[in-house]
Amino acid sequence: MELVSTILLIAGCVIALYVLLKIIAAHIKLIFKILLNALTGCLLLFLANFISGFFTFTIPVNLISCLISGVFGIPGVIFLVIFKLLF
Repeated sequence: MELVSTILLIAGCVIALYVLLKIIAAHIKLIFKILLNALTGCLLLFLANFISGFFTFTIPVNLISCLISGVFGIPGVIFLVIFKLLF
């Protein structure tokens, strides 16, 4: 009887560890995707500022523009450029 309870305990621990690793892996993928998107957006923001330096406008690098480019990535930078050109 003790052997059965030991086997069930080990099986329960293995299942709990498997579920925990699945949950952590899903969050790691999401965090990696957000960080990659933020890095791409910020690099494109600085690239847009470098290129726009040859013209008459610049996009200010402040908290709002960094958040927009970081969260939305490439579409966010395109939005900032269009917004700056229109207003």
